[in-house]
Amino acid sequence: MSKIILGIDPGIADTGFGVIEFFSHSKMTSLDYGSIKTPAGQDLEKRLLQLSLELEKIFKRYKPQILAIEQLFFNKNIKTALTVAQARGVVMLFAAKHSLEVQSYTPLQIKQSVSCYGQAQKMQVQKMVKLILGLKVLPKPDDAADALAAAICASSTLKFK
Repeated sequence: MSKIILGIDPGIADTGFGVIEFFSHSKMTSLDYGSIKTPAGQDLEKRLLQLSLELEKIFKRYKPQILAIEQLFFNKNIKTALTVAQARGVVMLFAAKHSLEVQSYTPLQIKQSVSCYGQAQKMQVQKMVKLILGLKVLPKPDDAADALAAAICASSTLKFK
């Protein structure tokens, strides 16, 4: 029996998503990945609504059971942090609405799960995600690679025989 995991790297301009099917710790595959983009000039509430609508499309197509989401980490720009936190709130509400199991990870935990190094650079994460999932090309954009990495991180806690 497999599990479908939806990984999310939240953002307001770009929310990365990655959907994987987990069979075992030695077998998982990418079903889809990409970025949900919202227009910069649009009102925040419309951008958040668009994020919600796009998440619904992903859910209807793949029916994930688990949502793996990156925790917020900001050390300078409070305005950006607050806006991204609102996008994260939309994702968390979406998860509750669909009764998804939510697993939340720090960027350090996600990087460690795919590269064994919590300070891995974006390119390292992309290369390891490509290797782990057997992709033909590096997953792009960075947000999508991070979302796939979050899904891989969540898979490490699953127990299958």
